[in-house]
Amino acid sequence: MRVAIAGAGAVGRSIAGELLENGHEILLIDKAPTAISVERVPRAEWLLADACEITSLDEAALQRCNVVIAATGDDKVNLVVSLLAKTEYGVPRVVARVNNPKNEWLFNEAWGVDVAVSTPRLMSALVEEAVSVGDLVRLLRFSHGDANLVELTLPPESALAGTRVGDVAWPQDTSLVTIIRGSRVLAPSPEDSLEAGDELLFVAAQDREEQLETLLSVRNNV
Repeated sequence: MRVAIAGAGAVGRSIAGELLENGHEILLIDKAPTAISVERVPRAEWLLADACEITSLDEAALQRCNVVIAATGDDKVNLVVSLLAKTEYGVPRVVARVNNPKNEWLFNEAWGVDVAVSTPRLMSALVEEAVSVGDLVRLLRFSHGDANLVELTLPPESALAGTRVGDVAWPQDTSLVTIIRGSRVLAPSPEDSLEAGDELLFVAAQDREEQLETLLSVRNNV
């Protein structure tokens, strides 16, 4: 998979290193000469250019990319890169970094963003996830379909503890994608039973989150 990353700072380089380890082809783009540190990510391609300029993106052959990641420290730049990647080059997947949580509402389909990653929001969500049992925690927002990646740790008193996944009447527009049980990561099947303490990850429409939380947290009266 070919991935272009706009922004070769610490965040962009870190992402590039991880993706290279997973066998992907990486292009790092930055307009600051001081950011071009080929020795730090030697297996990546590097381009000294302004990712907000069409001529630069033509040189980067953005139309060949499967994914574009807008990872600069400037939200305005990340929005422009996302919009150009999607509308001018038809990139299938655009991921954008949100630096200021107040700007998060802008990072949506209208600006070409498929997935918006807000570091402050993600950090607070991970703190909540670590200490919350029975509360739905939003981890990640997907622009398409107004859906979110959410997590809930099943409390011991939940009426669903011991229930098979296939027997649960899940809310519409929600999908259980992973069960984390201790050190195990399970791809849920209809025959799997839910257990107290399971970390459940869902992709869910935002307007179904409250219904999902109520379903999972309802107390067993027995």
